[in-house]
Amino acid sequence: MNVDAEVSLGSLIATLEARARASNNVAELSFSIANDAYGLLGFRQALVFDGGGEDSRLLTVSGLARPTEDSPYLVWLHRTWPWLRRQFEANPGWFVPPFDTTDIPKGVLDGWDEWWPIGVFAVPLRRRSGETAAWICFLLDQSPQEYQTRALTQIALTWSYCWEMLGGKPKSSWINRWRRLSNRQRVLGAFLLGLFLLLPIHQTALAPAEVLALDSVTVSSPLDGVIKTIHVRPNQAVKVGQVLFSLDDTTLRNRLEVAMKSIAVADAELLATSQKAFDNAQSKGDLALLGGRAHEKRAELAAVQAQLTRIDVVASHAGIAVFGDPDDWLGRPVSTGERIMLLANPAKPGVLIHLPVADAIALEIGAPVKLFLTIRPLSPLDAKITETSYQAVLSPDGVASYRLRAAFEDPDSQARIGIRGTAKVYGGWVCLGYHLIRRPLATLREWSGW
Repeated sequence: MNVDAEVSLGSLIATLEARARASNNVAELSFSIANDAYGLLGFRQALVFDGGGEDSRLLTVSGLARPTEDSPYLVWLHRTWPWLRRQFEANPGWFVPPFDTTDIPKGVLDGWDEWWPIGVFAVPLRRRSGETAAWICFLLDQSPQEYQTRALTQIALTWSYCWEMLGGKPKSSWINRWRRLSNRQRVLGAFLLGLFLLLPIHQTALAPAEVLALDSVTVSSPLDGVIKTIHVRPNQAVKVGQVLFSLDDTTLRNRLEVAMKSIAVADAELLATSQKAFDNAQSKGDLALLGGRAHEKRAELAAVQAQLTRIDVVASHAGIAVFGDPDDWLGRPVSTGERIMLLANPAKPGVLIHLPVADAIALEIGAPVKLFLTIRPLSPLDAKITETSYQAVLSPDGVASYRLRAAFEDPDSQARIGIRGTAKVYGGWVCLGYHLIRRPLATLREWSGW
């Protein structure tokens, strides 16, 4: 090489080392290695693999921001890299696949002929301890010249140091740590792990919950009709005899007028027939029929009048009116017996818990419960199970769940009806190992049928 070429090469080496030292993390250093070294080698493609062992992975491909696509090329490279890494460890530097294909895995040469040039120049980046931290593969159409090899060897020292500083201390896997232990340490570790898994704990489960009244009365529609007026507001305290809501009476008023006129007509027909009965034998036979019709019309009138007295629904018990938005009920047709609201006793709050079937545990009456309200997540309320359902039903969230009811241990818990939260229910005592494998074991049996 002449003097100008040596100066140019020295300037390029200095530039590559400066860019390596300016990197802020391993990803930036890898991108710089894969792309900035083109001026030195003129490679077709550069690949950077993170790690020097079996867990090494492709980190950077020259010309790409991130090699995340599952293209046929990257799939082939992922399958081929373990064999290539073993070859590079034995003979780093310039590598050309041997013509003897007996020791080469199937598909390696086919992919090599399709995507790669004649050879690969592999450069290992080693830590100061001698452990391989990364591999750099430059795909070349011909072997590099001697000055290029010397330059790469010099730059690789800087890349290795920067990689070690940016990557930090390598983390050993649990398998490698276990292998480094002595037999005595392994036995002691297994014994301590067994004791840990045998620790007795309460079997617990979390489920959505809502505060409700244990003492409540359902207020339903007394007859078919349309809601005309809601006289109370949600969560309003009501007294006995207070009007809660009223049904529209237009249809009943019309039926009342029709019934009154029908009675007048029936009475007139009965009177006319009675007058004819003195000299007409047939009219005497119609008297009983017309008399029964008049009584029928009066019965219909009495029924309509009785329904009119039930238009206004009053509270039979004192409590809190629990229902949704009143505007949603106005003008809404309802049927006889349809629930409109609840009258809840605020002095006896309780908890309604929807325990999903997948999280169900064995529970007994009196099992403890901790309720974490959304408005006070750091102040749980204590309660005890008072009722459990044996049949799973759909919860408001559409999840098959068991309905549980619980009563607060403190009657003055100040838990407002309607507040939601998360309940933690406690079952019997089990060992920690059983608690950890219960769900995976149930899932495995459901999947395998074993």
